[in-house]
Amino acid sequence: MIITIDGPAAAGKGTISAYLSQKYHLAYFDTGMVYRAVGLQMVLTGLNLQNQNAALKIAQNLTFPQMMELSVHPDFRSDIGGQAASIVSAYPTVRAALLNMQKNFALKPTFADGQPAKGVVYDGRDTGTIICPNADLKLFVTASPQIRAERRYKEFLQKGMITSYEKVLADMIARDERDSKRTNAPLKPAEDAVIIDTSDLSIDDVLAYITPLVEAKL
Repeated sequence: MIITIDGPAAAGKGTISAYLSQKYHLAYFDTGMVYRAVGLQMVLTGLNLQNQNAALKIAQNLTFPQMMELSVHPDFRSDIGGQAASIVSAYPTVRAALLNMQKNFALKPTFADGQPAKGVVYDGRDTGTIICPNADLKLFVTASPQIRAERRYKEFLQKGMITSYEKVLADMIARDERDSKRTNAPLKPAEDAVIIDTSDLSIDDVLAYITPLVEAKL
């Protein structure tokens, strides 16, 4: 079973992916982690995010242990990490360097402890269109920029990060535009994806809607 869940930031992809992976004993691959790792490494080493060659070099040498080490950094899931990921992921050379690793995971999905899984839930922006176009079920989860910015702003406050709703919203709109306009892998739903707008839905409502879709594919 391969499920792809694409969509913009703070739409609910992570929560849905974690739920489905646990309920159906599927591995969970957050494809954005590889780009966050490359972007954050550039930030931490003082490299210009506009330097495509530097980003490519880091992507070519990125290892799983390095990615996991970077994932515990405070800025890995912050707005800094998100913006950096959005910039480096727009580089065709960087995407090509990391694409095979993401695709091959579906051939032999495993959990973090190395145990085999019955399948995988991909969480990203182009998993249903580029990484796994033959997935069993494709979902595209979205919400209005204002709702998503409010969710992300509250997350930041809970983590003790100092920012403003206005800044989060502006950054989110800029990221949406950048992600949707990139030529190599634009943020868009696959033709056969189920589109779910979570703006006015609780997570329980969303899961209640999605679960039958998964059951029908099992």
